[in-house]
Amino acid sequence: MRRNGATRGKKRARRRVVHRELLKIEGRAVEVSVKLNPRARRLIVKVHPTSGEVSVVAPSKRALDRALDFARGQTDWIARQLAHVPQRVALAAGARIPFRGVDYLIVRGESARAPVWVDDDEAVIHVGGRAEHTPRRVLDFLKRQARRELEARSFEFAAKIGMRPKRITVRDTASRWGSCSSTKSLSFSWRLILAPTFVLDYVVAHEVAHLREMNHGPRFWKLAHELAGDVKRPQAWLRQHGAGLHRYGAR
Repeated sequence: MRRNGATRGKKRARRRVVHRELLKIEGRAVEVSVKLNPRARRLIVKVHPTSGEVSVVAPSKRALDRALDFARGQTDWIARQLAHVPQRVALAAGARIPFRGVDYLIVRGESARAPVWVDDDEAVIHVGGRAEHTPRRVLDFLKRQARRELEARSFEFAAKIGMRPKRITVRDTASRWGSCSSTKSLSFSWRLILAPTFVLDYVVAHEVAHLREMNHGPRFWKLAHELAGDVKRPQAWLRQHGAGLHRYGAR
């Protein structure tokens, strides 16, 4: 959870993707984003631990010409990092995915009662329609459920501390579970619907507490604890299992 303040906006403005190239790594083509960041001190290759995005950062326009060659010299290291990235699980029939912290089986629906319907007793997600539409329908369903619960919990927690978020957005973010801007706007990852409820509640409580305390001082943590209760348990869960939530569905 990080805050979207003016400082971050300036950092984003300084860092931009110049172009993308394909790099051959262990016999397969891997897309590499070439980025310019004047704050960098040297050329550096990065592999995102959850999304698997490969990027090479150049400190200057002059260094951009050497960026891809520099990445080619790091292919063994890139391959080792990619090996640790969680393997993708397609949201197709036969797949098992977590939903509110419980493993559910995706199956083709036998009737057209709804595009997607859930049997909580059997832990099954039924999907109607043609097989090729299943991943999109499951993803749309998960995002709808995430938005519904994240909005409800945000307004509920905010009311408890006499606040109200200006806006709530739900995205697919790779580096953070939630954020609160200086304009009182909250943003969350839809993938929180895959986690147990106590984890989703903690992330919401954390960001709602920032509506009043835009810091991580004692008063902030007092608010977060009042809203979420035990904060250490969900924090530990996210450290241990959070990266795995990025396995499900295409980004």
